[in-house]
Amino acid sequence: MSDKPKFVYVIYIASTPEKVFAALTDPDQTEQYWFGFRVGANGKVGAPRTVRNPAGVDFPNGVILESDPPRRLAYTWPPHTDQTNHERPSRVTFDIDVIKGQVRLTIVHDDFDAGSKVFEGISQGWPAVLSSLKSFLETGRVPEPGWCEPAVQVDRVRA
Repeated sequence: MSDKPKFVYVIYIASTPEKVFAALTDPDQTEQYWFGFRVGANGKVGAPRTVRNPAGVDFPNGVILESDPPRRLAYTWPPHTDQTNHERPSRVTFDIDVIKGQVRLTIVHDDFDAGSKVFEGISQGWPAVLSSLKSFLETGRVPEPGWCEPAVQVDRVRA
């Protein structure tokens, strides 16, 4: 058994594979749902995957490892904070399938070192980004980013 962490997330989106793939690769679209970050991954294998934050600062580029529109995309994810810059790049893979007229988007973020601090961050970030992607594609609206705010417990009513 490996002690290397691996993040897997599956989300269903009422959209087409083509629209989902475009939303994952086009910086003009990513800026809409990725809370102002412009992520570009619309090149061929070996091309850079780019990221610019809302303040206009470029993050270290990743490299596109696979690009099979509109079914599969994979790229490297370099660390980009002072706390993580000693870690090697990890890998992000998106698989896009059609299930009963909707898209099943599966993301696997792996190839981390054991004890990775990047893994801790992406485990919080990916669910927010993917939920925002779903809202963007289905409604044209996106939620405010909530990862900086404490979670609020909802009291459950018992029947």
